[in-house]
Amino acid sequence: MQSKQLYINGQLVKGAHSEEIVSPATGEVVGVIEAANVAQVEIALEAAKAAFPVWSKTPARERAEWMHKLAAAAKENEEQLRLCVHHEMGKPWAATADDFQMLVDSLEFYAKEIVSLEDEVLEDAEGTHSHILVREPVGVVGAFLAWNFPLLNLAYKLGPALAAGCPIVVKPSVKTPLSAYAVGALCAEIGLPAGVVNIVCGSDRDIGDTISASRIPAMLTLIGSTATGQHVIRTGATSIKRYSMELGGNAPVLVFADADLDRAADTICALKFGNSGQICVAPNRVLADKAIVEELTSKIVERTSAVKVGYDRNDDIDMGPLMDAASWARVDREVQGAVQSGAELLLGGKRPDALPSGYFYAPTVLANVTPDMSVVKNEIFGPVVSIMTFEDEAQALDLANDTDAGLTAYIFTSDEARASRLARELRFGEIQVNGVKYAINLPHGGIKQSGIGVDCSHLALDDYLSYKRISRALPQLETAR
Repeated sequence: MQSKQLYINGQLVKGAHSEEIVSPATGEVVGVIEAANVAQVEIALEAAKAAFPVWSKTPARERAEWMHKLAAAAKENEEQLRLCVHHEMGKPWAATADDFQMLVDSLEFYAKEIVSLEDEVLEDAEGTHSHILVREPVGVVGAFLAWNFPLLNLAYKLGPALAAGCPIVVKPSVKTPLSAYAVGALCAEIGLPAGVVNIVCGSDRDIGDTISASRIPAMLTLIGSTATGQHVIRTGATSIKRYSMELGGNAPVLVFADADLDRAADTICALKFGNSGQICVAPNRVLADKAIVEELTSKIVERTSAVKVGYDRNDDIDMGPLMDAASWARVDREVQGAVQSGAELLLGGKRPDALPSGYFYAPTVLANVTPDMSVVKNEIFGPVVSIMTFEDEAQALDLANDTDAGLTAYIFTSDEARASRLARELRFGEIQVNGVKYAINLPHGGIKQSGIGVDCSHLALDDYLSYKRISRALPQLETAR
């Protein structure tokens, strides 16, 4: 067991106190971190502020070289980084590969994007002036990470911030800080310029609010719940700041009678039981055409019953535990509440018999769910498939859009016209048709209460860059207005 240090102003430093990190799979201590106090967070913010004049003016190609160095260091330490995620989340070993790969992909993708970014020439209708539009880093960034994908969430923020020229102060979740601290150690190892990246962790309220309320950050970025996003905006109102937030979801899956039901069932179960359902884009509401609901339900139950739950280095494990006792109690409360309200429990709804310890919850399927149930209205963030029905396309659309969330929606149909029609009418930031695909080059973001801004793709850089217009009167017409 290794103590992990804070990374502030280019140095690994001791914190004000230590925090034990406990595995949700075993209840055992898997690491100890040095936790920051408010004074140390303020030092990190000042370090980022001092780094901004230099890092923002560092040529893009040089910033990209530093990013490639960090990516190379990550590759050399792949097993250590994956072990951090495996231990702090209880995530199946095979699944940790996605977390790790996104860190590498993000650093390499944005290193390439930033060197190819060019100024934009704007037309002058009268021909009296020349105009160019340049992009400049917004300033210091404060970043708050959710616990469900510790390295992936860090990657989403680190890549565009470094590329854009924005020093960053990162606060990982106190539940899963080991992997972020390990990246801080790699930053120190490669000699990344001081203050460009700072990683601090501790009390969500004290440490998080110090970052939000500070006037140093020009931008606050978050992956978390809608309630957390609202809190960050409130505490950040000490100054005018930019916000980029990926918040909670309540994803509907619309499965029509002409759909490939095997593909639909495969996708639903992969998303619902991957990461124990603790995914913001996981299907929260399966809306099935009445004509095929029994067949689809049978296929989902069949796949659900085959999910292997556990915790070890066995690549055959499909699903690990929920994050903590509160998560387990919340998921169980939603399931039992749905059953009491008339839903039919087809599978699961309890702790797996073979796993008496840890926060494991059996893969669960609920049928006969209705729109008024809490399990439909709230993001369950757990391994629970809730199935309800619709009569026609209009009803399916109404049920799907009946939420304040607007992150992701799924459509399964062989009717291309219907898919195109619904994709336009569904009020979500991402529409996935007959499958699912995520990658660093594909924009990821929500609308309504699911956030603002974009993670991934070249569009994410716009959150970290501000626009400046430079207009010049042409020499022969210097007196023109």
